Amino acid sequence: MAFSTQVCCNQEMLIVQAAEDRVEFLVKEYAGFVFRVAYSVLRDYHDAEDAAQETFLRLLRHRSELPGIREPRAWLARIAFRIALNKYRSRRVESDDPATVLAGLAASGIPAEEFVQRGEMKILLERLIVTLPADLRDVLRLSTMEELTSSEIATILEIPGNSVRTRLHRARQLLREKLESVLGINHE
Repeated sequence: MAFSTQVCCNQEMLIVQAAEDRVEFLVKEYAGFVFRVAYSVLRDYHDAEDAAQETFLRLLRHRSELPGIREPRAWLARIAFRIALNKYRSRRVESDDPATVLAGLAASGIPAEEFVQRGEMKILLERLIVTLPADLRDVLRLSTMEELTSSEIATILEIPGNSVRTRLHRARQLLREKLESVLGINHE
């Protein structure tokens, strides 16, 4: 009887150790990726760090579920994305209003050529992306900033793959129109 109890305890210890090893592996393997997913939403280094830490705390809390997870990268991305999105929504300010952002850019008075030459195109694009509807913005950020595939984005956002491609097309089209408007480009 004592032998079977010891074997049972040893097996449990091996299972616990395997789960801890798996958690350690996932943290080492995906820490940078999880941070980038959070940063793509939050655009703030410290907030993204907090979101990444929260993601790995949740991983630790749910380590018993790890054997059933087929795509740990997508699973972690979904958790990080949701945490970051919740943080973003809780700190969202009035300056994210599309009209305010576009008016501020137009009021800067900087000619389009000079704006681009200054390397401020990235800032402009980030400000314009903020003005997109949330469903389009999320798909665009995950696709362009995190370079995720349509299937990975579909998994993270829990939407069909075709919806990802449609939203991505619409987001790029809207972004192009906004950029043309701000830079004063006419196609007539």
